Amino acid sequence: MSKKVTVKTIFEALEELAPIEKAYSWDNVGLQIGSANQKASKIMITLDVLESVVDEAIAKNVDVIIAHHPLLFKPLKQINFDTPEGRVITKLIRYNITVYASHTNLDVVKGGVNDMLAEQLEIRKGKPLVQIGTEKLYKYAVHVPVSHRETIKQVIGDAGGGEQGDYTHCSFEIEGTGSFKPGAQADPFIGEIGEIAKVEEVKVEALVPEHSLKRVIAAVLEEHPYEEPAYDIIELTNPGASFGLGRIGEVKNQTNLQQYAEEVKEKLGLSHVRVVGDLQKNVKKAAVIGGSGEKYIHAAKRAGADVYITGDVGFHQAQIAMEMGLAIIDAGHYIESVMKDSVKDYLKQKLTEFDVEIITSERNTDPFQYL
Repeated sequence: MSKKVTVKTIFEALEELAPIEKAYSWDNVGLQIGSANQKASKIMITLDVLESVVDEAIAKNVDVIIAHHPLLFKPLKQINFDTPEGRVITKLIRYNITVYASHTNLDVVKGGVNDMLAEQLEIRKGKPLVQIGTEKLYKYAVHVPVSHRETIKQVIGDAGGGEQGDYTHCSFEIEGTGSFKPGAQADPFIGEIGEIAKVEEVKVEALVPEHSLKRVIAAVLEEHPYEEPAYDIIELTNPGASFGLGRIGEVKNQTNLQQYAEEVKEKLGLSHVRVVGDLQKNVKKAAVIGGSGEKYIHAAKRAGADVYITGDVGFHQAQIAMEMGLAIIDAGHYIESVMKDSVKDYLKQKLTEFDVEIITSERNTDPFQYL
């Protein structure tokens, strides 16, 4: 039987993909307006929370809006009902619509906006263009009876443990004998109260990134047959997976800049792009950053990119790129809207047990028109 989902559960699912702590310090992510405690039956994914998007949410009886760009970015000094921002806030509160933003945290994580763009553009072997940090790693080890070894290994992997590079569900196991004596109030899975029991056990070990640790522990405790499972958590000095802004990698088919710009337009559904550089230049390696990426042109050049795809490139920065031989395809800030379908698909997969509809906004919030 399906059940209603709480807003808190939706947030937790999103934060498995894009933990809040990965956001830049200047950013404002997470709950913007509303309550995490209410139930939701319809979620809408959008790039921006403009008045037209809120009107769409009202018309479609949406309970939760998930946005990439925060509605509340700077501290408010007033809420004036006669301003566009004031009207948006008023409507959201009046119609009890919760708003959540996943911004720079969704930009930098594996599987986030820049990976979505790299996948759409078929940039292969993509890695962060600007590395921000590495994930803290832990070794998680749990003792389990031999009969449940495969179940627990699967649970650990499904919860995000045992990820190493392009591999998942990685683990190591050591067989041994566990012993214990159940107390008077115990309800032992194996053994008798007051008697020492010996059980053939397996110690299952896996590397777990920090953002998955709580989830792994909870999942194992739920599936483990023992009342009081024994487990260890050891913080490691090994660097975990790197995370950062943008992606750089090889283009699928080597071509020239003019043809590659046409491919970018086709793959991102664009009518126009702005191009900097020699149109006959050979393109083998491409970098991409969704949104405003002009300040990272030097990073793209240092990383060996032939072309850099981003938005909001200013005149003087374009001249600098041209002078140092870096081609640019300014595809506009709106290319980040690729996140709408991707986040929708992700949440559908995470919330299958709940009775909730997930849609994407049909409003185009790109302020620019091309004539």
